[in-house]
Amino acid sequence: MSESHTLLAKVIHWGFILLYGYGILKQIEDLEQLEDTGLLIFEVIFASVFLLIVIMRYFYMRRSETFQGATVPVPKMHKYLAKTVHSLMYLCLILLPITGLMIAGLYSQGYTDEDGFMLNSALEVHGISADMSYLLIVVHVGAALWSRIKGEGVWSSMVPILKEKAPTNNNVVTKISDIENRFYQRVQDFVTSNRK
Repeated sequence: MSESHTLLAKVIHWGFILLYGYGILKQIEDLEQLEDTGLLIFEVIFASVFLLIVIMRYFYMRRSETFQGATVPVPKMHKYLAKTVHSLMYLCLILLPITGLMIAGLYSQGYTDEDGFMLNSALEVHGISADMSYLLIVVHVGAALWSRIKGEGVWSSMVPILKEKAPTNNNVVTKISDIENRFYQRVQDFVTSNRK
């Protein structure tokens, strides 16, 4: 079997999921809640810690292969697509606390959503980042489950349960996987031919 993620990478990955989930559960429902100074200070501290952890996670995890632990060849375009999804996730996860800090700062300076273009812009980017992060996480989890079904080894490198033993022999999964790989190869051929 190929190299698994380090214990630190696994702790960072799964610990961050808990932090992200907590952030979703404790999010404020209305800007007026920020009038509570204690809550405002907590939100600023949480957003700052969240941002710091996301940045540290990015720089640590970028040292790992996108398909760490893969026991089968992964098409180049599949790697590119996965890296794009990961990059977009990080962008959203960085924009969330930055815009949250902007919202807290602008609101504490007296800007309201009725008269503040900057506050409204920060709120809009914050909302889009949150929605995109949900979508990208669903894509990420779906891809991880599909990889697990195919038995590629990627799941086992990060997830402590339901380890893969070998690539699947299931005819339906194998056929779908072949179609998927041919699609990635055609995209690769198309991109390569247009660069010439």
